[in-house]
Amino acid sequence: MTLKEISRGYRAAAQLIRQRLCQLRRELRMADDPEQAWQLRRRIAELTPVLTQMNELAELTEHYYDREFYRDKKYTF
Repeated sequence: MTLKEISRGYRAAAQLIRQRLCQLRRELRMADDPEQAWQLRRRIAELTPVLTQMNELAELTEHYYDREFYRDKKYTF
């Protein structure tokens, strides 16, 4: 498997998480129960950094061998 293929996998996973976040936000707008609203906000807060990381890793793996590509320090040694 190449890094470009891995990048496509990260992008696909990010899209699924993005869709789930949209669904959770819709449910949050319609939530009447404070407990349910709290649980939805908590799940949104948990998934948001995962989406960010998926997008960062997709970008990194897609351009890993490009000399001019800036690599974030958190993904380098």
